[in-house]
Amino acid sequence: MLPQVIIIGRPNVGKSTLFNRLVGKKLALVDDQPGVTRDRRFGDAELLGLKFQIVDTAGWEDDEAETLPGRMRKQTEAALESADVALFVVDARAGLTPLDEEIGQWLRASTVPVVVLANKAEGRAGESGVLEAYSLGLGDPITFSAEHGVGVADLFESLLPHLEPLQPEEPEFPEEEDEEALLRRPLKLAIVGRPNAGKSTLINRILGEDRLLTGPEAGITRDSITVDWEWTDPKTQEVRQVSLIDTAGMRKRANVTEKLERMAVADARHAIDFAEVVVLLLDATRGLEHQDLTIASKVLEEGRALIIAINKWDVAEGPSGLFNGIRGALDEGLAQVRGVPLLAVSARTGKGIDDLIAAGFSIREAWSKRVPTAALNRWFDDALSANPPPAPGGKRIKLRYITQAKTRPPGFVLFGTRLDLLPESYRRYLINGIRRELGFDAVPIRLNLRMPKNPFAK
Repeated sequence: MLPQVIIIGRPNVGKSTLFNRLVGKKLALVDDQPGVTRDRRFGDAELLGLKFQIVDTAGWEDDEAETLPGRMRKQTEAALESADVALFVVDARAGLTPLDEEIGQWLRASTVPVVVLANKAEGRAGESGVLEAYSLGLGDPITFSAEHGVGVADLFESLLPHLEPLQPEEPEFPEEEDEEALLRRPLKLAIVGRPNAGKSTLINRILGEDRLLTGPEAGITRDSITVDWEWTDPKTQEVRQVSLIDTAGMRKRANVTEKLERMAVADARHAIDFAEVVVLLLDATRGLEHQDLTIASKVLEEGRALIIAINKWDVAEGPSGLFNGIRGALDEGLAQVRGVPLLAVSARTGKGIDDLIAAGFSIREAWSKRVPTAALNRWFDDALSANPPPAPGGKRIKLRYITQAKTRPPGFVLFGTRLDLLPESYRRYLINGIRRELGFDAVPIRLNLRMPKNPFAK
């Protein structure tokens, strides 16, 4: 495990910009508007060879505990308990505020080592703020600019004595990964859906703790948050690794007008690209809506394995009719992949969670499967014998052989002549046969057509 460094500070002092600087990617959403970050976000950072896990937190606000800012502060307080070092970020241009002093007083009472960063200190405008930061009583502040990378060497020197003893040992000979090793890696499972479907609540139930911010307000989640977790299979008692990815609610594009929501939805789409299996969470009290089918189609277009889960099953009215109605609508609305797994879950009671995780591992195995070329072509010959390709306009379409070019998602290449005349219905016949008879279940399949070049075409 990497040592953990937490970033703490009031809203809009540049915590997420610092997070992005240290991980080397624009992972956290950044905007001039204060209060963008709401959940804890984790990332792997490396600073001049020093490796650690960096944690971005919500801006510290002095509000009542039951309010949204109060619940965000509680998440930050929980994050400090597991940290090895705290980076206390203040705004050098704005100078110290009473809220900064309150945070400093709280940090002084903690046993976690604290490094003060006077951020936005580029130029002369931040000089007075840097001097004020000495009054916090937390050691010499570092003159820093997360935007421009000023002060990185000083930050390294401050972190080194705390983190160097905690550095993990590097393996002498890293192992090469085969397909079996890929399946032993953590399952990357993203939870997507419309706002207020219960995505964060479901992940909290899975984890058994209030890890993610939840509440009655729609659209609480903004950043896509990844949480690592160990799942014990109740049937085999095998312990398996899962990376759960919470995402922002995705509304109809026409309803998304605010810049922050557009950024959050774009981040959710990026999370779908990163995931292996995507769970589309429906609200049992609202049923299946057109936006749900739009999200599902996007997931399949990206080539991810898809599971549909109906949440709030404990309060569903007419559950049997609801389930059958959604099943029929899915088969009709997602004609490109029939039989997508459909499960009933409850984030409140925990119903169906083990079945959901087990289905995720099962469908990832199908999504990663490779069929030997010999076995694939035996199936192909049988498929051609059972239903030969048509001859449009009396022109014979000759299909020669098929091969699997890739996995994750499965991709196949079909070789033959006059393939530009092959009807879409026959292409679907082949894809459905691959899925049904070669064990690919309801995963998206790519079938590309390849013809030899005609030397007389010109």
